[in-house]
Amino acid sequence: MRQYQKKEIKEISKIVCNKCGKEIAMKNGRPEEGVFSVDHRWGYFSEKDGEKHSFDLCEACYDEFLASFLIPAEIEG
Repeated sequence: MRQYQKKEIKEISKIVCNKCGKEIAMKNGRPEEGVFSVDHRWGYFSEKDGEKHSFDLCEACYDEFLASFLIPAEIEG
């Protein structure tokens, strides 16, 4: 006897940069260029306690974001 389990599979169909709106090309469920993705849940001592913020940036927008830092990010490699 065969028993089956129903599975729901989510696959990314499109990624859009939240800053500039550029659509990132996808191939076989993977982005064709660099994407900076953030999923952050805010903690107790913030004004956003319990909120989850998620966004994606294309590489150009990420570079602009990084350039705006007063104290540069640590970059290895």
